[in-house]
Amino acid sequence: MDTQAVGSQMEDAAARYLRAAGLKIIERNFCSRFGEIDLIAKDREVLVFVEVRFRRNNRFGGAGVTVDRRKQSKLQATASNYLQYRNLDCPCRFDVVAIEYKGHNAAPLQESPELQIEWVRNAFGQ
Repeated sequence: MDTQAVGSQMEDAAARYLRAAGLKIIERNFCSRFGEIDLIAKDREVLVFVEVRFRRNNRFGGAGVTVDRRKQSKLQATASNYLQYRNLDCPCRFDVVAIEYKGHNAAPLQESPELQIEWVRNAFGQ
């Protein structure tokens, strides 16, 4: 399974996880010249920009630590572009859904109990 297919599966898993927690997914894979936002959701009145990160193992650190300052800056610029594009003025936050694969098979499956999901709310400020 190629990287793009696995990424899409992990975004699906993250979207299901967030829906189960009460969020409403309103857009996926928003792209602008600044970058891409994996998921955009509503948590009551708050617009949530979600970065989904996946790691097959944590040999080089967990999935959550891969959202460095450079990536945060790109996400913030893309989010700002989204707000302008949609003409929105509302409270926002940035969340990270970190998914790690704890199994031994080569390819993780969306519904695998071997997927460990960690949701970091308000992972970084604007």
